Amino acid sequence: MYFPTSVARQLSTVPALPNVSTEPILCLTPSARKSLFCTLTKDGIAVWRVRPFAILAYLARTHTSLLEHGENRAVSWSTDGTRIVIQTEASYLVLISVQYRPEESPYSTPPLGSGSQRSFLPGPGEALPFQSIVLNFEGVIRVDGTLLSVSPRKHYIIFSTKNPPSVQRIPWPVTQESELYGNGGGKEYGYENWVLNENDFPWLVDPDVVVSDISWFRGTNVESWITSDGRAYFVQLTENAYSETNASHTDMDELGVSLNDHHPGHGKEDSDSTQIHPTSLWQGTCIHNIEVPKWVQKRRRVDPEDEGANGSGYEQPRRAVKVAVNAKFSLVAVGTRCGCVEYTDLPSHHTATPKPHSLEIPHSYRSNERGSVCAMEWSSDGYVLAVGWEHGWAVWSVAGRCLAWGFGPEDQVDADRFQDAFMNGIQELFWVSGNLELVVLARSSPNRPDGQLFTIPFAKSAATGQHAPDNSQYAFLQMDDRVLVYRGTDQPDMSVINPESDVWQHVKIPQPYLATNWPVRYATISPDGRLIAIAGRRGLCHYSSTSGRWKLFTDELQEQAFVVKGGLLWFHHVLIAAVEVSKSWQIRLYSRDLELSNKNVLHRELLSSPVAVLSLVDNSLLVYTLDNTLLHYLIVPTEDTIKLHLCGSITFEGIIANPNAVRVLSWMIPTAQKQLGDPAIDLSVATVLMMVGGQLVLLKPRKSGDQEVQYDMQILANRIEFCWIHLRGIGSLENSLWGFDGRGMRVWLNALTIEAPAPEDSSEVREDVQESVNIPLDFYPLSVLMDKGIIIGAEHETTTRSNLPFVTFRHATSSHLFLHHILRFHLAAGQVREAVSLAAHYQHLVFFAHALEILLHTVVESEERAGDAELPAVIEFLDHFDAALDVVVGCARKTEMSRWRTLFDIVGNPKELFETCLASGRLRTAGSYLIVLQSLEQLDGHDDALRLLRSAVAATDWQLCRELLRFLSSIDGGGAALKEALAQPFMQVPGLVA
Repeated sequence: MYFPTSVARQLSTVPALPNVSTEPILCLTPSARKSLFCTLTKDGIAVWRVRPFAILAYLARTHTSLLEHGENRAVSWSTDGTRIVIQTEASYLVLISVQYRPEESPYSTPPLGSGSQRSFLPGPGEALPFQSIVLNFEGVIRVDGTLLSVSPRKHYIIFSTKNPPSVQRIPWPVTQESELYGNGGGKEYGYENWVLNENDFPWLVDPDVVVSDISWFRGTNVESWITSDGRAYFVQLTENAYSETNASHTDMDELGVSLNDHHPGHGKEDSDSTQIHPTSLWQGTCIHNIEVPKWVQKRRRVDPEDEGANGSGYEQPRRAVKVAVNAKFSLVAVGTRCGCVEYTDLPSHHTATPKPHSLEIPHSYRSNERGSVCAMEWSSDGYVLAVGWEHGWAVWSVAGRCLAWGFGPEDQVDADRFQDAFMNGIQELFWVSGNLELVVLARSSPNRPDGQLFTIPFAKSAATGQHAPDNSQYAFLQMDDRVLVYRGTDQPDMSVINPESDVWQHVKIPQPYLATNWPVRYATISPDGRLIAIAGRRGLCHYSSTSGRWKLFTDELQEQAFVVKGGLLWFHHVLIAAVEVSKSWQIRLYSRDLELSNKNVLHRELLSSPVAVLSLVDNSLLVYTLDNTLLHYLIVPTEDTIKLHLCGSITFEGIIANPNAVRVLSWMIPTAQKQLGDPAIDLSVATVLMMVGGQLVLLKPRKSGDQEVQYDMQILANRIEFCWIHLRGIGSLENSLWGFDGRGMRVWLNALTIEAPAPEDSSEVREDVQESVNIPLDFYPLSVLMDKGIIIGAEHETTTRSNLPFVTFRHATSSHLFLHHILRFHLAAGQVREAVSLAAHYQHLVFFAHALEILLHTVVESEERAGDAELPAVIEFLDHFDAALDVVVGCARKTEMSRWRTLFDIVGNPKELFETCLASGRLRTAGSYLIVLQSLEQLDGHDDALRLLRSAVAATDWQLCRELLRFLSSIDGGGAALKEALAQPFMQVPGLVA
């Protein structure tokens, strides 16, 4: 769903200050909100703003400080963004406070004439005023025992040491003693030290280790430890008197993480303090285990940083070096020393230990030289993972599809001029807010001393922000300043399958809106593809392709007064928006025909909880809220307006554990209820479809003895990225479910009748329901064109030129016919009538015969493995269509001759098929059968060719005549057949031979 586009932008990393040397950047770290980030050199730190990219503050350490405390090594932000911690080579912590001064600006605009000023328009997100930042040294902390990793929090700093192997906590320096105490008077943020041992940390697989990396993940409220033996753990610190956001049991429970809490590690009392610290407990579970040879287990494993000095150190290739947590899909990615990236489901109370899945990189001549993983980060929506190696980079989807990669320029370039150093390796990276830019820090830049920092622009599917049915029906992409709409559905059939056709419409987002409300959070398109709406940081605006115009709020105060949260949908010309206004939640209806204004709101529906997902099925609006309630509204037009009528609601408490994880919502109503039933009771009979994280789930209603509606949950599949449901009908595709799992499209036909096999043991977890059809794809799907029988998608392309010092990215449109896959399913089941009924809807397409030819060719090629059960049904099916004779001979000419006998034993004698074509006037098809007859040595001399030539002359098909004469010349090297043909009376047409 993500594709790099255009060219990467290189940022100058040298501050515009006097006497500042150009030093290589050691690391790159964003703040928790990612509105700021900092870059670290060996003697200084710079704080940047993201939009526009500019340095707001720079702080250099003195020569004396460098000598006493060591050069900079790593940097971390506190979780609230008010402090920065620098880790030095000499095991010191340098504390820096970040002071925000919104009334001051770090830059001043030079005086320009009035005419010049009008030409400078702010870009996306650049209209907000610059905010001055002041960095101040707060102090230096010496850490005994070799400092390994640092993880600052809001009220304290957690760090690990090597000798002794321990994890320690110290509070931030405070100016008032009251900040150290809570309401009960007990000291909350004192110093604590936990020494790793078998008694206090029994959940460690090997307690004889040190913690080499501590990472805290915003939004997930969990942290990970990587130990020196290469294992990775989820850990949690809980306390009786104080619990920060990352230290509560409920946070881990929402993620479904199971922690081994028996005999957890206890906090130690500070001997110098007269107050008793709260009892603190470490709980943890291993998420990445490795097998260690027995000869290594007999002695303490050498620390990774000491292995270079000790040649006997054991190098485990699966040693974990980076961990990234995806809370939205309950997934964790682990990067290893050998360069592999493994996906693992979060450990759960209800399932066995999950097995890791290793990601595969597409073939590249340098992919085997990628080196160790250096950086990893999930996008905020959880759909993609960016990975940086020592010698390359890649972006993977959540199900394991590699969407983009680079391991150096693929073609020859001028090495002395080439500037895109990130193509040769990435040291650090992070996603900018909105996930449309990836900021990367190259490992080195040989051609520019300050050329390490780049931003790579991306295009992404609008379904990543809002997985509405219409966003899935159309290939609809977002970029930083525009949206792209696939218009192939409005083009001739051949334009759809032609990869060179330019069928993307670029719609620029209005600059005044985007400058102040970047990034775009929601984008939606109407069912007919003519209306578009977007919502950014505040407000919304919409576009009509008919008029080519956008409509924005005329009153900026009204625009800034609300935030769209939950999504946008089009119902004909009415825009439905779920909004938050002054900590209250509403559903608003706006008309495309009226100006955007509060007085023109057609309807306001007040809600008691924020909206998680909106969905529209016919005239039914489905609203799923964060209090785990599904609301059903009917959209009721009146004479002068349009309103929402609440039909019913139902709670999914106890069924859906985490409402925030719900990404897709729809339902399927039985045919009888759809045609004759009261819409007000649809909710009690509808089968609800949801995507919860990566799980595709069906909720089937049943009534208990007291007529109360209850739901049985059926998990169809796991790790699904893209989902679409076809409710209205083309034959057997009505009520079909389509889901992409990273490898192919999985199709469940008639999802209303899906029944899962009952597990043998009631305690066992139900396995996935086997799909009806699996369609392998070599690109990423964006939409299913149901009326054309085609899946549309995209794949990335990287281009290098010898005369350019950079690489260019683009996404190429790809397509795949799905019709033959569905037809084969029916024919394999002996459902010839259903197959004929389905195919009849597509026989008007230009490429219909080609789809049938693919079907026949696939079955013939697989006959040796599957027997001849399918082929008779396929031939019976083909006989219902006029193109059958063309399909058979076209398949034969593309199939090995060894399989012809199997084919024609069922189809019939090719000589009889030739006669049938000749008698019915299908002369070109008959010409193709001539080649088959000649290969099978069934030609009656030259008579068959001469009879066909006579008919071609009579039909004035001169192209066919030329081909037949060439055929006669090829089968008779002496030329006698050609002379005989030219001597025929029907060839004596004036000017024919000439």
